[in-house]
Amino acid sequence: MNIITAENITKRFTGHTALDNVSVEIPQGSVYGLLGPNGAGKTTLIRVINRITIPDEGRVLFDGAPITQEDIYKIGYLPEERGLYKKMKVGEHAIFLARLKGLSRHEALVRLKEWFVRFGIEEWWNKKVEDLSKGMAQKIQFIVTVLHRPRLLIFDEPFSGFDPINANLLKEEILKLRDEGSTVIFSTHNMSSVEEICDHITLINRSRNILSGRVDEIRHSHGSNIFTVLFYGNEQLFRTATDGRCEVLEFANEITGLSKAKIHIERNEDVRDVVAAINESVSLRSFTEIIPSMNDIFIRAVNGTLHE
Repeated sequence: MNIITAENITKRFTGHTALDNVSVEIPQGSVYGLLGPNGAGKTTLIRVINRITIPDEGRVLFDGAPITQEDIYKIGYLPEERGLYKKMKVGEHAIFLARLKGLSRHEALVRLKEWFVRFGIEEWWNKKVEDLSKGMAQKIQFIVTVLHRPRLLIFDEPFSGFDPINANLLKEEILKLRDEGSTVIFSTHNMSSVEEICDHITLINRSRNILSGRVDEIRHSHGSNIFTVLFYGNEQLFRTATDGRCEVLEFANEITGLSKAKIHIERNEDVRDVVAAINESVSLRSFTEIIPSMNDIFIRAVNGTLHE
């Protein structure tokens, strides 16, 4: 079941169309990545889903019904442009923001203490916000966003400003939230994060949805039939066996005596015959398809060469 369905969303601003007939379906209990270059329309789509911006055309459904203001209480949103009151103490500020989400002071205090310990920042409770580093402030904002345990979490560039250790911590927490039943939408330029934690993605470019689907299916469907072959044996025998069946793109002899070749097979139906021919001529150790990374797919899609 989809927790969010955005149908034919169009949003225009003066002299600019930010979203042009964009549709997305976000399955419940998934991590969903919104990808795209700067200015592609990702943040506008997030704001439409969150009812901050009203579309000119189209509609958003929450659990299959038109989204209402009441549904917003079931959403946690961390925008890219973030701000905290610098003169407040960290703990009191966090309690203040938590109470805006409907928590009592007692419940907010209990949950915040747990999260502060989990993130290793409990010693900052009584310090002022202005003393926080950018990364520390982002941790506070992340905690407050998830504290009321919303069904849908929306993060706009959540890894921006984090070092690798803290970015990894955030990824782990996002996966935990998904496993506990939350749905997560986030926009990012970090393609490695997409491969590590996203179940589904939508790629928006020039205000339009140009690619959607499961990450693993997208990567496999846009492969180029290029394979890595490891074997023991004579190079010439290998080349003779593959001649006319495939193209040898690269070849190298390892110190261990193992040879490594990269080959391109034009047609899927020829793969079995190529493997059989290689296996008859040399001692085949492995035959592995090179699956394109999401970064490769992103670049090809934006450049318009994905289906070439």
